[in-house]
Amino acid sequence: MRKSSLRLLGAGLVAALALTACGGSGGGQTDVKVAENPKFPAGSSMAKFAKAKKIKIGIKFDQPGIGYKKPGTDTPTGFDVAMAEIIAGGMGIEPKNIEWVETVSKNREPFLQKGTVDLVLASYSITPERRQVVGQAGPYFVTGQGLLVRKDDKSIKSGSDLKGKKVCSVTGSTSLKQVEEKYGANPAPFGSYSECVTQLKNKSVDAVTTDEAILLGYAAEDSDLAVVGKPFTEERYGIGFKKGDTGMCKYLTDAINKSVKDGDWKKAFDATLGKADVKAPAPPKPDPNCQ
Repeated sequence: MRKSSLRLLGAGLVAALALTACGGSGGGQTDVKVAENPKFPAGSSMAKFAKAKKIKIGIKFDQPGIGYKKPGTDTPTGFDVAMAEIIAGGMGIEPKNIEWVETVSKNREPFLQKGTVDLVLASYSITPERRQVVGQAGPYFVTGQGLLVRKDDKSIKSGSDLKGKKVCSVTGSTSLKQVEEKYGANPAPFGSYSECVTQLKNKSVDAVTTDEAILLGYAAEDSDLAVVGKPFTEERYGIGFKKGDTGMCKYLTDAINKSVKDGDWKKAFDATLGKADVKAPAPPKPDPNCQ
């Protein structure tokens, strides 16, 4: 997604959250397609979920526009949620029968390995290291890593200004590793992005780093914060599943491609991130082999 589009996105994310919360499904879509009596190979994970008509999906609860659960509500909203509903719908599972499990960065792999969740859609960047321990299908969305700072702090304008600075991101994310290795930042891991933002406002850290689409949501909510510089990585969001499940690998890849072809991917974007008057970017092409 172009930086200019992301800037526009941040300006309207708060309004978008209010609108998507009123939609007919968790992700803000009003017309989720639910397959009737879908057929899958006997013994496959998809057949099991289709028969049970329910599934557990790990999602972030603190990322405006991506995966966000407003206090006092039962269902999260955001693009990840909308895509999860599309994936579940292909297995004949209605949005109301999805069990949403809050999943933070550090427990995404353990949750999949232990069966705490069946799938993970939680701004889950695809990496070779992660694919050693879990399956990741996709990408279904591409963004870039950015920086959130206090507006009154003029010492940080880009990644090159991070040497020796205390930079916060969530424990287990790829973002901290990037700023530490590339720019010499001092990493400050916390359990959630909202905690990082609190630390930033309290001046306990100098910056927060993660995907720019997420940071813009926080900047839109607080006029004392700003996103600076240009994105300095490419983050490819994937769908996590249990490693070795080749049938699920193929199903997820096919489901992403189908959502693009039939227009559901764009509908999901328009109903969530697109509420900020941002045009949907060209969808990425999933990797042919997600194991």
